[in-house]
Amino acid sequence: MEWEPDVPRWKQVYAVIEERISDGTYAPGAQLPGVLAIQGEFGIAQMTARRVLTELRAAGLAQMQPGIGTFVTELPKE
Repeated sequence: MEWEPDVPRWKQVYAVIEERISDGTYAPGAQLPGVLAIQGEFGIAQMTARRVLTELRAAGLAQMQPGIGTFVTELPKE
């Protein structure tokens, strides 16, 4: 992935995962990759990967199930 220099990396990774949720790559109810998987795929720090998952939950796109993982929420009907 080529990074945009003026955009924080967590926002760039967030946008990629948000797009994957929107296009159905990660369907509602699907488990999202964990911190280590995101870190490995994008070559970012664990703290940055954790921020991506936190922001996805804050946006209502994902919910965490403690001890299990983070899952895509049902998308609202348009």
